[in-house]
Amino acid sequence: MKTIVSWSSGKDSAWMMHILRDGGARGAGSDIVEVGALLTTINEPAQRVAMHAVRVELLEAQADRLGLPLWKVPIPSPCPNEIYERAMADAVARAVAEGFTHMAFADLFLEDIRRYREDRLAGTGLTPIFPLFGADTAALAREMIAGGLGARLTCVDPRVLDRAFAGRDFGAALLADLPASIDPCGERGEFHTFAYDGPMFSRPIDIETGVTVERDGFVFTDLQLAG
Repeated sequence: MKTIVSWSSGKDSAWMMHILRDGGARGAGSDIVEVGALLTTINEPAQRVAMHAVRVELLEAQADRLGLPLWKVPIPSPCPNEIYERAMADAVARAVAEGFTHMAFADLFLEDIRRYREDRLAGTGLTPIFPLFGADTAALAREMIAGGLGARLTCVDPRVLDRAFAGRDFGAALLADLPASIDPCGERGEFHTFAYDGPMFSRPIDIETGVTVERDGFVFTDLQLAG
């Protein structure tokens, strides 16, 4: 199972990588998963990870510590869906040409998102797998933290979560402070993160927290490489 990982730079992608490399991929049967590359969509004008707003140099630091090649898929901002799908179709065709057989996604419970991915990959030669799908997100969040995952919130939807959460570390204190209406993993888009430490990385990524701004209806906290 030569697998390319849909990599968002956040905690769920990072924990999925840990699970895949630990041999515990749910839904992957007994086959051995060989992770061969990361694939990330990039807001081309801003040179940041789409939605998470993480700087490309931080994304590259993650790839370095994972020891994997990084496939950056540039998209415009805003990005019409047909342009996004065309860019992804090109990336999928390249993956198939290079011998990849599977694509891993860190979705947790949103059935419509899973069906969309399955529909898009049907007949391409890439089989989607969802190693974390169906997990209890409260238990999963605690598992990540107990397992040594370090992540920081880079994006908050202020319509559902106080902007003060932007820039905070994803840890036990944050989970205790989250309103009951918020998914502990932010699966409905309540927040997004950048993973900087954990058992999936060869060493931590030293980061500094920069300014927090509100843009396009979301609150973003800028992170930079320390030093």
